Amino acid sequence: MPNSVPSVLAKSYRQNVIDAPSPEQPADAARLSASARPPDRAGSVLALVLLVAVTAVWGSTFLVIQDATRRMPVLDFVAARFTVGALVLAVLRPRAVVSLDAAGWVRGSVLGLVLGTSYTLQVLGLRSTSATVSAFVTGMFVVFTPLLSALVLRRRITLMTWAGTAIATAGLGLLTLKGFTVGPGELLTLGCAMCIAIQILGTDRWASGRDPYGLAFAQMVSVAATATLAALPGGLHLIPPDKASWYAVLWTAVFATAAALVVQTWAQTKLSAERVAVIMTMEPAFAAIIGLLAGQILSVKQAIGCALVLLAMLLVELHGRKARAFATTIATAPRDPERT
Repeated sequence: MPNSVPSVLAKSYRQNVIDAPSPEQPADAARLSASARPPDRAGSVLALVLLVAVTAVWGSTFLVIQDATRRMPVLDFVAARFTVGALVLAVLRPRAVVSLDAAGWVRGSVLGLVLGTSYTLQVLGLRSTSATVSAFVTGMFVVFTPLLSALVLRRRITLMTWAGTAIATAGLGLLTLKGFTVGPGELLTLGCAMCIAIQILGTDRWASGRDPYGLAFAQMVSVAATATLAALPGGLHLIPPDKASWYAVLWTAVFATAAALVVQTWAQTKLSAERVAVIMTMEPAFAAIIGLLAGQILSVKQAIGCALVLLAMLLVELHGRKARAFATTIATAPRDPERT
């Protein structure tokens, strides 16, 4: 079956992500965010599938990172992870890196600075709050993303998107919380969530018209530099101390950083920032499922939380499909010549 769904998705992935052209698109197209561009059904389906896969990879890293950060300092691990990830992208497609123009470097560096700040705030917050509370508060980017989109970018957020956001937040709470008090650690982690929301919205605005590969590389270089500077006061140790740490750095650098950031950047040329935020809340759900497979106990409350996060993603996605179908119908409908 030459036109089967897997073959179509694979072909679209090669054309849009792996072999994405580097030259700039026209200025008008470059200014359009995913929220304003014409519908691209095949591209949006592929973006959804790949972004869910990325959240599964991110979910798989919780146990790996937890073990690795017992063996080497957290900020050193982050610096090593993003440095290796940037090197991987540079080796695989050096032309995409070299062809990135000054504006692309500036935008990628700004996004990377925001992303690097989010990692730093999360690490600082973890010193005085539990990992479960940190996971919940970090997931609040699902609330901040549509909120900032409405207040700062003046976008109209649909009722279904707000409903999906609320359901995802409830699911995150059931997945992660065992108790909650607000202190310095929680406030720092809230800043982390805000930075993630800003990075999602910034990518939504700036990814269009540029090679996602080059923009992702610029972000990783910026994060690596930010983490390195943050780690300097405590002494920099970028070389992993043992085999387990090397495995953690390589796994997270190649799959959870290099590949994941390229996919996220490209996916945001197809999906709105609000949809991306809801999809990304699947990360702790995948972490819980993987933890279950690794022998951890998944409570009934956590199972309900996983179901709610999945429901939120499905609601927002199905509503998005209906909206795109309506937009396509309007765009392709024949016009009355007497009214034109």
